[in-house]
Amino acid sequence: MPTPADYLALAHAETDGPVLRRLARCPYPFVWQALATNPHTPPVALLELSKARDSVWNDNRLLRLLAEHPGADRIVLRSVIDAVAAKLQAGERPYAAVLALADRPELGADEVRRLGNHRGASARLRSLLTRRLNSRVRVISPAVR
Repeated sequence: MPTPADYLALAHAETDGPVLRRLARCPYPFVWQALATNPHTPPVALLELSKARDSVWNDNRLLRLLAEHPGADRIVLRSVIDAVAAKLQAGERPYAAVLALADRPELGADEVRRLGNHRGASARLRSLLTRRLNSRVRVISPAVR
């Protein structure tokens, strides 16, 4: 019978998409976070993880890791936005995930900026979010010309 340590080791080392997807259904938040750092985790497993919930700290960390994952496609990122918005509206503070989402070019600035309008968003978060989105626009603009 596999132990939680076995699941964790697999989550870090595995490269097979179907195995990683099955691991996303395990009940251990530390395994979810390991999957969110594994560059081989497929978008379908990342999408499943975006709906996983455990505790405020673990959830906020998982959402940040998903927002930073190189394989997260627009569908995964939209799901992370929805999860972050719900947490902000509930008064939680997944600020690192908000700022990580601001760095993703797959998302429009307006869809990320709206996160600053939720109840849990502080003035400091809105300021940092604006700064991140503005620097992203400046970096992208010269390349478009």
